Amino acid sequence: MKTTFLKIAFLSLSIFSMMSCSADNENSRQIIVDPTKPEDPLTTNNASTYMVDANATKETVALFYNLKRLAATKTAIGQQDAFNSFYQDAGGDSDIKKNTGFDPAILGSDFMFITDKNNNEQANNWYYQQEEKIIAATKAAYAKGIINTFSWHLREPYNDDSFYTADMTSEQKSTAFKSILPGGTNNDWYKKKLDKVASVVSNLKGSNGELIPIIFRPFHEFDGSWFWWGADFCTPDEYKKAYQFTVDYLKNTKGVHNILYAFSPDNSYTTEANYLSRYPGDKYVDIIGMDNYGDFNNQGQAGADKANAKLKILSDYAKAKVKIAALTETGYRVTSTTPAITDWFSSLLYSALTKNDIQISYAMFWTNNTDGYYVPNGSVSNAADFKTFSLKTKAALVNSLPKMYEMPK
Repeated sequence: MKTTFLKIAFLSLSIFSMMSCSADNENSRQIIVDPTKPEDPLTTNNASTYMVDANATKETVALFYNLKRLAATKTAIGQQDAFNSFYQDAGGDSDIKKNTGFDPAILGSDFMFITDKNNNEQANNWYYQQEEKIIAATKAAYAKGIINTFSWHLREPYNDDSFYTADMTSEQKSTAFKSILPGGTNNDWYKKKLDKVASVVSNLKGSNGELIPIIFRPFHEFDGSWFWWGADFCTPDEYKKAYQFTVDYLKNTKGVHNILYAFSPDNSYTTEANYLSRYPGDKYVDIIGMDNYGDFNNQGQAGADKANAKLKILSDYAKAKVKIAALTETGYRVTSTTPAITDWFSSLLYSALTKNDIQISYAMFWTNNTDGYYVPNGSVSNAADFKTFSLKTKAALVNSLPKMYEMPK
């Protein structure tokens, strides 16, 4: 994602307020089960053998299975911070629900404020209040049958102030990522951050006391240079080791078993070999993802076709390795000076998600805020375009998801 987009998007987080998630009078859920084909190795009995965590909770295994099955017929559609970030700070229901009448199928959250150095876990602390809001939103989403995914804009280890390399010295940029590896000067610092993540995830529980599954995508957009974990600041081997350490520490050291792990570069790759150049291995990744804004930024059908070609690389790999393919972030931001693109959702994006027999489990848009939006609510010029998109055969909001946390009977 472009730095300006991220800065604007995260500025909105500082002023969000938690809404109460009222019960929805939604249609009965459409159960979508893709019959297992004879040549398809995935079954309800062996799903955990294809996952990073062989000891994952049954709800987490079901989420893996159902996401994989869903991709054959549908792409789940959602938004980062959908319950708390609204165009013009309107509040109330998510902007997706304002437009379509249904909640998103995906809710994106972030561990950024949760692991902030200023979070002292006291009730009057602003950062802890954000943690509580994020936890409440995650639980509300799970209760609705929505899929929860978490990114992590982790502050750098020296001053613990920023995740942008623009705010760091040359020395810090060249050493920060290496320093969090085992044996590095900041490995203990990093483990304490992971301890906090583990504590929060291990206490995410549903109404029956079951652990709520989440998707976690650490060190995202690593092929760019805007974050301190970017490709300019670590070798492929160092990146792989950090990712592997993260998974092993959460899964084995901390005993967290309700996570699916996502790998998500930006859109710079054009070949499978390039995509896999920093891939930590099938044993460490459940979800093969990509963040892509650039191909959709006023490039018309040619850009959508470029995005589709990149998604096909993910889809083909996911089919071959029994993984899940996803468009982990995307969007086109509309503002007072950047008008909407005609049929961006219903034609350009939809074609990118569906052409060439690709199977993409979910696509997530970035946050709305006071000055702009990625997802139109019901009162802007391209509202009808998004609603048309949401009603297309292969698009799914929460009302057309299967029961994602239960294995089909």
